[in-house]
Amino acid sequence: MPADPCFSLKQARRLVLAAQGFAGRQPPALIKAAHVNRLIERLGVLQIDSVNALVRAHYLPLFSRLGSYSPSILEQAAWSQGRRRSLFEYWGHEASLLPMALYPLMRWRMARAQQGQGIYAQMARFGREQQAVIQRVLKTVEQQGALGAGSLSTRAERAGPWWDWSDEKHALEWLFAAGLVTVAGRRGFERLYDLPERVIPSDILRIRVSEAEAQRALLLHSATALGVGTEKDLRDYFRLDPADSRTRLAELVDAGQLLSCRVQGWKQPAYCLPTPTVPRKVLASALLSPFDSLIWERSRTERLFDFRYRLEIYTPQHKRVYGYYVLPFLHNERIAARVDLRAERTHSRLAVHAVHEEEPGLDEEGMQALAVNLRQMADWLGLQQIQLNCQRPSADRLRGAMIGLDVGR
Repeated sequence: MPADPCFSLKQARRLVLAAQGFAGRQPPALIKAAHVNRLIERLGVLQIDSVNALVRAHYLPLFSRLGSYSPSILEQAAWSQGRRRSLFEYWGHEASLLPMALYPLMRWRMARAQQGQGIYAQMARFGREQQAVIQRVLKTVEQQGALGAGSLSTRAERAGPWWDWSDEKHALEWLFAAGLVTVAGRRGFERLYDLPERVIPSDILRIRVSEAEAQRALLLHSATALGVGTEKDLRDYFRLDPADSRTRLAELVDAGQLLSCRVQGWKQPAYCLPTPTVPRKVLASALLSPFDSLIWERSRTERLFDFRYRLEIYTPQHKRVYGYYVLPFLHNERIAARVDLRAERTHSRLAVHAVHEEEPGLDEEGMQALAVNLRQMADWLGLQQIQLNCQRPSADRLRGAMIGLDVGR
């Protein structure tokens, strides 16, 4: 490779797709825990989100890359006890599941949180002013083991909407950010908190890494997972501070661990690993979670795929352009369509409320690939039927492609 390689936009896309696990290879017929763990280690982080219109966000990136797998594999890796547990919860990108090996790389962030740095202002203020509540909650966890916020709350009035947390919930979230408790498991979607020494393996807890070393390791992991990215891209993957990121990035370039490069059409310099291998093509089709690491940084998604994407869940219905829970459809190196989906579990059906093709549209092979992806998703979710509720012309083409796939079985 030259000192400062230059990638075309098409090469950059291929590099990124391969790095993100879209290699185009046929996945194994039976997905085992080892396949799931290897993929999560490659990605480094699965973002957690509570919206369950289709399936919770942390389950979907694995399906997009591996196909049909048992969600229990992820649940065991994330929240079981003993050797099968390979993940922990923390603030990685947002609320995230991360490989256990990254726990030592997050301790500097926990230490900063104890000092009120890198956390929301309201939580930092609570940490300064409500140490009595925090210590009482911590002592209760020490004595009683894994607890949810609901079992600790002492307030009598009803909770309000959204983030109207009790003092005990605030205390647990502060302790979690500070690394003084961690997530032992979940009851439904409620976190159960316990002491790290009762959840994290002792050999992991013994590892100590300096702040600078941890930040360099996280940036290297970002570069591995992203394939190629600007400083902001690499920083955003694990939500590093800009000043820290720029300093560590310069150190990595000086040490030859990262290479400065250019990407056609990008205004900012980019970075990649020293020996990038660009695939000749990436033939992969997948429906993507709105919180998939391939697309979660929206400006990067525009630069890579010429695809402007915004989640419209919190947009009033009459102002929505594409729909409530819209999944981008990746097909052969393009994001070629958007599909508004809902899992109607009581009727055992996958409802397709809208299909919006991106210019120049999907050819017949692409529409067939979308139909197959929808059938595979319905099967994975245990839904018997696919119901097309959309009236656009693309829906007619999709309906034709669904023939033979047992749409209404």
